[in-house]
Amino acid sequence: MSSFYGVELKSRLLLGTSRYPSPAVLERAVKASGAEVVTVSLRRESGAGRAGQAFWSLIQSMGVRVLPNTAGCHSVKEAVTTAHMARELFDTPWIKLEVIGEADTLQPDVFGLVEAARILSEEGFEVFPYTTEDLVVAERLVEAGCRVLMPWGAPIGSARGLNNVYGLRSMRAHFPDIPLVVDAGLGVPSHAAAAMELGYDAVLLNTAVAEAGDPVEMARAFALGVEAGRAAYLARPMEPRDMAVPSTPVIGKAALGD
Repeated sequence: MSSFYGVELKSRLLLGTSRYPSPAVLERAVKASGAEVVTVSLRRESGAGRAGQAFWSLIQSMGVRVLPNTAGCHSVKEAVTTAHMARELFDTPWIKLEVIGEADTLQPDVFGLVEAARILSEEGFEVFPYTTEDLVVAERLVEAGCRVLMPWGAPIGSARGLNNVYGLRSMRAHFPDIPLVVDAGLGVPSHAAAAMELGYDAVLLNTAVAEAGDPVEMARAFALGVEAGRAAYLARPMEPRDMAVPSTPVIGKAALGD
């Protein structure tokens, strides 16, 4: 089980809820994934005529925990304001904090992220910061009150997998007691398995499932990938070697004459 701010979860897969072909496909994909937490953007609940009400009703019917996010926010003020609105609407102290700093890669503005995380933590929010694998930034986020860190695997929606395995492994070693979630950039279940093999506590993804040819089957495949990666980590994999080692014992091998 994984634990986030004292909440115990059986599933180590967190799933986003945008870009699905239809609400029905979204519902089936969430069920197939086994996810107990889904991320929801406040923008899905905005607009004239309570356009998001049907969507919110769907999410409520799934029986999952909601992790609202500040997706699309480019400043501290915008992110903090969005977080306040999300807490009021979704009635949860949880917030996935995004402060975007670069338009093409959607890389976090780490300076604004730390500032927003400090403000929200002081106001009672339980912050899940979307960050990079930079250890200095991670230290500042923990000092700001974050009890979970969510480094990216690759740019959001890129499906490139783990761009910096060294950095992610270093973060795991540096923060052995902080729940770590790889967030963004995963494309196939093997990417999720690789993250879990590094000892990460969970993965969060959206586009890889929502834009798959069959989102429901892809959700199921990611659930299996996460499970396999976690099992492999717990099994303590052998270390890579530079030279071959025969798997068949050579002791007792028959000696043949010329």
